[in-house]
Amino acid sequence: MQHMDEKSLRHRLEELRQQIREHNYRYYVLNAPLVSDAEYDALMRELREIEAAHPDWVTPDSPTQRAGAPPAEGFAKVRHPAPILSLANAFSEQEVRAWYARLLKLDSRVAESGFVVEPKIDGLTVVLHYREGRLTQAATRGDGEVGEDITANVRTIKAVPLRIPLTAEGLLPPPSLVVRGEAFMFVHDFAALNEALRQAGERTYLNPRNTAAGSLRQLDPRVTAARPLTVLTYQIVHAAGGEVPATQWETLTYLRALGFPVAEMARRFASLDEALQYALSWAERRETLPYEIDGIVIKLDDLRLAADLGFVGKDPRGAIALKFPAQEVTTTLEDIRVNVGRTGVLTPYAVLQPVEIGGVRVERATLHNFDYIAEKDIRIGDRVLVKRAGEVIPYVIGPVTAARSGAERPFVPPETCPSCGQPVEHFPGEVAWYCVNAACPAQRIRRLEHFVSRGAMDIRGLGIKIVEQLVQAGLVEDVADLYFLQKEDLLGLEGFAEKKADNLLSAIAASRQQPLPRLLNGLGIRGVGETMAAELAAHYPSLDALMTATREELEALEGVGPQIAAAIVDWFSREHNRRLLDKLKAAGVWPQASPPAAVAAARPLEGLTFVITGTLPTMSRAEAKAFIQERGGRVSGSVSRQTDFLVVGEKPGAKLAKARALGVRILDEDGLRALADRR
Repeated sequence: MQHMDEKSLRHRLEELRQQIREHNYRYYVLNAPLVSDAEYDALMRELREIEAAHPDWVTPDSPTQRAGAPPAEGFAKVRHPAPILSLANAFSEQEVRAWYARLLKLDSRVAESGFVVEPKIDGLTVVLHYREGRLTQAATRGDGEVGEDITANVRTIKAVPLRIPLTAEGLLPPPSLVVRGEAFMFVHDFAALNEALRQAGERTYLNPRNTAAGSLRQLDPRVTAARPLTVLTYQIVHAAGGEVPATQWETLTYLRALGFPVAEMARRFASLDEALQYALSWAERRETLPYEIDGIVIKLDDLRLAADLGFVGKDPRGAIALKFPAQEVTTTLEDIRVNVGRTGVLTPYAVLQPVEIGGVRVERATLHNFDYIAEKDIRIGDRVLVKRAGEVIPYVIGPVTAARSGAERPFVPPETCPSCGQPVEHFPGEVAWYCVNAACPAQRIRRLEHFVSRGAMDIRGLGIKIVEQLVQAGLVEDVADLYFLQKEDLLGLEGFAEKKADNLLSAIAASRQQPLPRLLNGLGIRGVGETMAAELAAHYPSLDALMTATREELEALEGVGPQIAAAIVDWFSREHNRRLLDKLKAAGVWPQASPPAAVAAARPLEGLTFVITGTLPTMSRAEAKAFIQERGGRVSGSVSRQTDFLVVGEKPGAKLAKARALGVRILDEDGLRALADRR
């Protein structure tokens, strides 16, 4: 910006204004944005910087002087009793402190005001009008002055009180009351809606925000009624004929007393330091909320002071939105390629035009499976919406179809394995496609890595780098070859001396004593993980016995469905797998299951299903899993209505929010140990 001459800068100014107007129209009117929030924020920020440097260039129709977009045609217009404004954004702690410093210069009373911290919900603003305690009208924000009448639609939202107070003991509202809130969808409701649409063969939605906006702006209220919308309120826009609270914290308490839903995570703080600490903490744990937020709002608690401070353009000075790093951005999908996993599963992934998401440069993203690509109609060359939340692997949500030029190409799944060239197979009832060639080079290293891992044969000192060395040197082609390695083989590898070679050979030899469940898990049979391996070993005392099991016998076991039973029988029927077992037997790796008498009698967690999330204080994930299983409990990888307990450690993921939404009981590590001791 600094190096542009005045003519170029004015041209850039008008270019930004036009782009932002178009994005406003697509976001607020069509509910079909072409860019992510982060990209929009960057455009708006650049425009504000130019206008701040040249205040005489600011015009009344600049996007910086507006709070939204014009109402859509098809809805009656509603003039708001007071402006429904947006907030200025901050993108760092330093920018929030700079905001506070500006306020102190304007009015010394700011130093005496507390702060209220609230979630910045990623939804659609609604303005609710009440007369004598009855809901008479509801409107969208529109352009901040005039909105759209969506009364019939809002009446279908169960969280919106049709009459206040909700109870006879509640506070009496003023004769005329206008309340502002945000309409949105809980994450689990959005997922359930998409699943229902998928089952019905209908088009699914990209994210909860657009779905909520589109649902509210339906001309047929019956469509809105079928969508799981809810509302949280946070502001009294207008009140006549009665007393209203003088602070924001009292406002939230007052709204709650009347029967309006209010954010549970809202807090009041005496100092900016405390408010900032709390606000910033949500950047790391926003996935624990049952709804999506894109930041935190920090408000002066003293509403009269906030009103006295006035506005900057159309932004009230008394509050600011601390925006979090974007979790969703749009970028170009340059190619679709395919990985081959250790069990032979072919997994497509996206090659993206590099983009930053949440401070991380992203060039690859998962596409889940081939059906997902087809259902979403994702094409090579598409502008796509990509999400990265917390430590979750980035994934493509779907295409921005409105941005298509016609040059995009549909993806055709491969008929042969991209690694070994063998035909791929698809099993009835499954989404995945497989390469079933055990000699497939792409699978070899991953199979070996799994076999030696902690949850399987637990061969200490044999990490992925050494596995790669052994394979590249031609010393190991399958897991059985590990048991025929000689010291001289290892001494020929880079980084190996006498002691290191002896230690590795000792660890390999010790693994011959591992129990049957660990070997079963290590073999990498599709569908057989730690839990299933333990179940199989409880019924079949050896691999000899399991080899002869029929599908019918296996399906009779608890937790073994038709697909897993078929996969087990199929694995043992293949000649190359039989040869592998013969080699393991010759190497002395042929454990027998413990007889029933040796099994511990105490099974205090029998019949209970657990899910583990986050980092526990003293136990690794594998140790916690073993702790539960040894006491009769079952460990699952995902939270569902069948989950009895979620065991939570530091930095839990989205599983915590889902567990709360489903009413699943939550334990920490101490609680887990106490539960095992009590029962």
